[in-house]
Amino acid sequence: MARLRIALFLLALVPATLALLPLQALAVRFGWRIGQRIPMLFHRLVCRLLGVRIAQHGEPSPDRPLLIVANHLSWLDISVISTLAPLSFVAKSEVASWPLFGLFARLQRSVFIDRTRRKGAAEANREIAERLAGGDAIVLFAEGTTSDGNRVLAFRSAVVGAARDAISEAGHTGHVIVQPLTVAYPRRGGLPVSRCQRPSIAWHGDMELLPHLAAMIAGPPLDAVVAWGRPIAFDAGSDRKSVTRRVEHEVRATYARIATGREPQV
Repeated sequence: MARLRIALFLLALVPATLALLPLQALAVRFGWRIGQRIPMLFHRLVCRLLGVRIAQHGEPSPDRPLLIVANHLSWLDISVISTLAPLSFVAKSEVASWPLFGLFARLQRSVFIDRTRRKGAAEANREIAERLAGGDAIVLFAEGTTSDGNRVLAFRSAVVGAARDAISEAGHTGHVIVQPLTVAYPRRGGLPVSRCQRPSIAWHGDMELLPHLAAMIAGPPLDAVVAWGRPIAFDAGSDRKSVTRRVEHEVRATYARIATGREPQV
């Protein structure tokens, strides 16, 4: 049965991928507006094929520039979040070299950070600032890596500094909106996910990507909860560390509520 599910998943996804990839490549190259919608359609298909049911609480801010700061559990987070709005992501540089997944990330106009280079973060911050100033909504996984699902790791404040750079880049605005976003997977197969089950759902540590993907396809469907937090106006006088701590506190509290079966406060 597991092999049949995997086969059906690939049978549906591969033709859709082959049809959408060339169109998205052209859209990115020539700046077509449809390039913002194709990733949404693709990720909605992925979630539907995986049986992921998404509950959204709150909504993304309509204001721009918009930097979305989220927790990170799995590769699945990207598909879940991408179903909701036209977004781009900040990713580590090695993602760009991954087979197929790297291509997907590039065609969704991800910003890649090379943490092995001293100037890598600064260069990425400049690109993030330019994209924010241009009106793009950018998602930052502020933990810097995926957690095991039982906790939210400490948020890093360095990339939040790109929000200040975006203020000077934009010229026409005095602030950037920083919005917390919480992602959680509280139920699987209709049953609450226990503390010992969360690490198998999260993709963390040295787990291999393809076996984890196969297990997600073959396993019971997940319920995903996405909760948008209160937008914060980040201006030239804002302290990035203080804003990062505020966002981290809200995401941590919201994640705890969702993981324990309570409704998130939005």
